[in-house]
Amino acid sequence: MPLIDALKGALIGVALVIPGLSGSIFAVIVGLYEPLLAAITQFKKDWRQAIGFLCPIGIGAGAGVLLSTKIILWLCTAYPLAAYSFFIGLVVGSLPFIWRRLAGVNWQKVLIAIICGTIMLLLTQMGGHQSESDIAIKQLTTLQDFGTLLFAGFFSVSLMLIPGVSGSIMLMIVKQYGTVYHAVSQLLDLMVYLVTGRLSQATEAFKSVALLLPFIIGAVIGTVLVAKLMHYLLAHFVEYVYAGVLGVVVAAIWILAQTGVAPAWPALTTTTALLGSIVLIIAMIILGTIATIYFDKT
Repeated sequence: MPLIDALKGALIGVALVIPGLSGSIFAVIVGLYEPLLAAITQFKKDWRQAIGFLCPIGIGAGAGVLLSTKIILWLCTAYPLAAYSFFIGLVVGSLPFIWRRLAGVNWQKVLIAIICGTIMLLLTQMGGHQSESDIAIKQLTTLQDFGTLLFAGFFSVSLMLIPGVSGSIMLMIVKQYGTVYHAVSQLLDLMVYLVTGRLSQATEAFKSVALLLPFIIGAVIGTVLVAKLMHYLLAHFVEYVYAGVLGVVVAAIWILAQTGVAPAWPALTTTTALLGSIVLIIAMIILGTIATIYFDKT
């Protein structure tokens, strides 16, 4: 159903913005990942059907991204303990699905999981912590700016297609998370300015939004190339692919706890407040887990 696909797309869009969350793993959870790869790789064979399938998901994902740049990130700032605990729950809820796809465990799968999880942790350390306010490029002025954002789109989106990999963290690695976040947030502001007739402010917002053009071009190129690779791997080595996904997802839980929950943990507080924080974390993890399992069965 297009409406359900749009809602699932919105969940994927939210995950794209939050560091540590993976849009592709949520695509796996809601049953869209492999159909998305098939639609992209076989676009030329039946482009009408592919467009009909991709459009609701794309609209939902776009809405999710716009929502995330304003509301979700505000929640992460105002209520980090609850928000990041909920995100951890969303990721934890994906583990039963991934485990089913493993179809048993052997030493090769364990090794792949450890290697992929370790790589994810190392990449996160390379990215460090970059705030959405750290804007490296404010507007397109040179070919170097264009090339930088072209590469950022290719690098982050192509790797993001690997389930469990966070596109936001990949953007942090190339130091463009703040740039892209700001450009996306200005897109919503641009619409408001145009509707309300504030043309001078709309012009300034457009200068930031224009940064998304090279980013999108790079993203499309990366998507096509990696979609073909992942489609092949899932067709021939599905159990080993999900072994790697398991390692990345476990690493993602650690990353979310380290970057979101740990900094928000109350220092020097009363026993009552400490127990309240623990109860809040457990409740939000359970709620997030239930939400993921619900989407898995929808």
